[in-house]
Amino acid sequence: MKQFCISLLLVIIYGCDSPLTSKKDSFVTRYEKSNGKETPSYQEVIDFYKELSQSYTTVALQTMGLTDSGYPLHIVTYNPDGDFNFNNIRKDKRIILINNGIHPGEPDGIDATMLLIRNLAQKQLEAPKNTVIVAIPVYNIGGALNRNSTTRVNQDGPQEYGFRGNARNYDLNRDFIKSDTKNAQSFAEIFHLVQPDVLIDNHVSNGADYQYVLTHLFTQHNKLGGELGEYLHTKMVPDLEKSLAAKTMSKEHDSLPDRNWIITPYVNVWNKPPDHGFSQFMDYPRYSVGYSALWNVLGITVETHMLKPYKERVEGTYELMKSMIDLVDKDAETISQTRKKNEEYFAQLSQYPVDWELDTTRFSTFEFKGYKADTITSEVTGLPRLKYDRNQPFSKEIVYQNYFKPTKMVNVPKGYIIPQGWHKIIELLQKNKITMNQVDQDKKIWAEYYRIETFQTRTTPFEGHYQHYNTTVTKHQDSISVRKGDYLIDIQQPGLRYLLEVLEPEAPDSFFNWNFFDTILQQKEGFSAYVFEDIAKEILDNNPQLKSEFEAKRAENESFSENWYQQLDWIYKNSPHYEKAHMRYPIFRLME
Repeated sequence: MKQFCISLLLVIIYGCDSPLTSKKDSFVTRYEKSNGKETPSYQEVIDFYKELSQSYTTVALQTMGLTDSGYPLHIVTYNPDGDFNFNNIRKDKRIILINNGIHPGEPDGIDATMLLIRNLAQKQLEAPKNTVIVAIPVYNIGGALNRNSTTRVNQDGPQEYGFRGNARNYDLNRDFIKSDTKNAQSFAEIFHLVQPDVLIDNHVSNGADYQYVLTHLFTQHNKLGGELGEYLHTKMVPDLEKSLAAKTMSKEHDSLPDRNWIITPYVNVWNKPPDHGFSQFMDYPRYSVGYSALWNVLGITVETHMLKPYKERVEGTYELMKSMIDLVDKDAETISQTRKKNEEYFAQLSQYPVDWELDTTRFSTFEFKGYKADTITSEVTGLPRLKYDRNQPFSKEIVYQNYFKPTKMVNVPKGYIIPQGWHKIIELLQKNKITMNQVDQDKKIWAEYYRIETFQTRTTPFEGHYQHYNTTVTKHQDSISVRKGDYLIDIQQPGLRYLLEVLEPEAPDSFFNWNFFDTILQQKEGFSAYVFEDIAKEILDNNPQLKSEFEAKRAENESFSENWYQQLDWIYKNSPHYEKAHMRYPIFRLME
């Protein structure tokens, strides 16, 4: 009788017609019990999946690598066939990897995925025939443990949540390439174990006010490239938008002007209204969907609107993931074949684009649903401020600049040689399953190398680094001494794009630009001017060509001609005494 009363009470609380209601009391989530006002703690999430996996043969929970918090990551897998061997799964099914809680103050995906996996296990949703779902329940565990109710000052719920920074205060959505954290290194382990076809990374964001609960930030289609980029742009994105627009919100969301689950591209503006249009966000490899694109994986970052109530945001995320599962299930064979074609496409390229810019000659248009915005006088500062009026919704066609073009191309080498002393680089490549072989004996090899010509450096710290940018190089060729134990890497492998993005210094997220090679930027040896004066004269006397160049530079450059140290330094750097390692990028390129 007592159990009956509890069950009846739960039905009354959650509503008889709710698609999210659990069939077992033990799997009613904290989110549901609070009527969409609360989100569970990290331990509650893991306990939920442990019990779910023990109760249903279609669900498995697996412990993975450690995070900076000291706790391990987990993956929870739903497969209606009950097979959790990814080598078997990949033979005839597509895999969706869902990443939750990268910013634990944005827990929408944590709650939505708990409901999704539970409802699939309990057969409240139709099981996909061609798709397996894998989820990281909470990625930023350190941030999730740092629970509070104040740091998301602009966000409408939940009552408590985690913090954006991880246990070492890193923003994990800037760490996928540089992998400073154990979280990112363990993510790479998961990514290469699962080898997903599609990545969904669930977030919350706010750059403006508008009518949408949901926004999407897909991998930039030109950068994804080939037929896969075309499929994303012309098929996947429109199909997802149409699927969501056809779904109706529950009656409790009557306050919204449009009660369908409409979605817009991520509103890429800050402190200005989006009425006149905006551009697509460029997802560099530091971000999750930029990283996944390097393995020709279709990626979407879901950005719910933080000004909307938490319940709406969770339900919207839930509906989006359902739509994506349906879409992938329907297009399973197309996705598989198109991904293979993309791998072949990049494998035959002689030049690869490493940097991009907005193509202002091309754009899309769509009907944007926003709110009227005015500039009024601030009651706080007395200065102009932006103010949206939700009583004045509008719908108007705007320009969306979603085309990019390459600005920097590099010739694709046959491979790379990495001296064994650069062990941090080697370890990161190994974690990303890059195939490499060690040289079995000392030898000389004719190879191409770069000298760093120019670069700029951020003046403020960015995610633990003073990052370089606008890097340029000059190319040189020489006979290179290779030692036994150095690493030889063939470019023709699944990680081809990853290798080019991290080892080519001019790529924005290269290991050079993330400061992994800063020791080559510091000159280790030099000269004492009073001693080198005589040596410099001897160098010029014995080298007429060099002397001619020196005199020409003095004649053409007044500041040079008036600076004795610059002159001596020029002679030094054009002599055999100047160390070869200074400004020479130590990764060698094999061109034949």
